[in-house]
Amino acid sequence: MKDKQTYKYEKEHGEDMTHENEISLDVTVITDQYKAELKKYQDRESEYIKTKNLLDGTKQIVITMSGTIRELHTQNENFQAEIARLREEIQLLEMQIKK
Repeated sequence: MKDKQTYKYEKEHGEDMTHENEISLDVTVITDQYKAELKKYQDRESEYIKTKNLLDGTKQIVITMSGTIRELHTQNENFQAEIARLREEIQLLEMQIKK
């Protein structure tokens, strides 16, 4: 018959259990580090979204202003042409008055 098996590394009553507490603390430390890193990532992601929205808004403003500038430039050229035409007309009228 086989004798009862005895375990070599059996825990004795009153044995120091601090190593088990250390494992628990390690998990807590790792969890806290993970939470801190997650918070940093979320903050960076939030900053990225904020910056992207600001950039998109600025881009739209630039596009709108570019169109307006183009339109104003065209109007300015038209006004310059009208001024030149009116000056010629004035000169013709002045010549007719002198005759």
